[in-house]
Amino acid sequence: MTTQTPRTLGTTGPQVSALGLGCMGMSGAYGESDRAESIATVHAALEAGVTLLDTGDFYGMGHNELLIAEALRTAPAALRENALTSVKFGALRGPDDSWNGFDGRPAAVKNFAAYSLQRLGVDHIDVYRPARLDPDVPIEETVGAIAELVEKGYVRHIGLSEVGADTIRRAAATAPIADLQIEYALISRGPEREILPTLRELGIGVTAYGVLSRGLLSGHVAAGQGFAANDFRAHSPRFQGDNLQHNLTLVDALRKIAEQKDVSVAQIAIAWVASRGEDIVPLIGARTRERLDEALGALDVTLDAADLAAIEAAVPADAAAGERYAPAQMAMLDSER
Repeated sequence: MTTQTPRTLGTTGPQVSALGLGCMGMSGAYGESDRAESIATVHAALEAGVTLLDTGDFYGMGHNELLIAEALRTAPAALRENALTSVKFGALRGPDDSWNGFDGRPAAVKNFAAYSLQRLGVDHIDVYRPARLDPDVPIEETVGAIAELVEKGYVRHIGLSEVGADTIRRAAATAPIADLQIEYALISRGPEREILPTLRELGIGVTAYGVLSRGLLSGHVAAGQGFAANDFRAHSPRFQGDNLQHNLTLVDALRKIAEQKDVSVAQIAIAWVASRGEDIVPLIGARTRERLDEALGALDVTLDAADLAAIEAAVPADAAAGERYAPAQMAMLDSER
């Protein structure tokens, strides 16, 4: 029986489920998705004890927030009341699906929040965070604006996303920070060098996205597989040519360990992230109830010292081929500087 032992986001954040549901994939980031199945998956997650729903106001240009609103509106009241919303803001999009930078100005922060509250159909957002650092706006100004929203009750907690240690320190000196959202997985271990130690020093939690590396560690990606033009992976270096072939050898090595434990590759990959500390909450990007069930099974996977050593040997840090984003997007990551 899968259990959801709660975890707390840092020393000042809310208590949440051991796994959160990342909802981005329900709004076209990985090709077409099924609306009815997406809503059913949110309902199934809530019924399984998942309380943290993660979104961004730019996922499908508002589509994802409206989807979550419908899922919450049609869920049983008791489950709806347990749900916590985590929202990223600030990314600027064009009608052609283009990315046009980030806006962290205080007036923009409040504008984005007003629209998110309306689309989500809620009176407050539980964790509100800039999606990326706006290089033209000091982080103190952006965080200060969110702090004003906290004072007025529109936001409960302040989060960060994809920022480095210096920015984390400056933000934490401005207002209490609940968590940092950052990509963290067996083949994305950059945060271990400086960011995780800084977070732990300051008592800030982690919501880890990309724990299956965009499906690469799901065990369901094959060599030579093609992706639709609107699928993130069609442009991701880790899914291209020789990089993909190399990365799939890592997946095969991990599969051998998973099979010995009678679990799936995805489950052992999620369990590994969860094992890195009680201050880390993995976000699972399930778009269907089937994938959700598989991911939840990771909560029943126990990794002992021998398992962890075997996993480390099979998939060493920095073993992946290719960056986690295309060059233009990598350049926007304060966490990679």
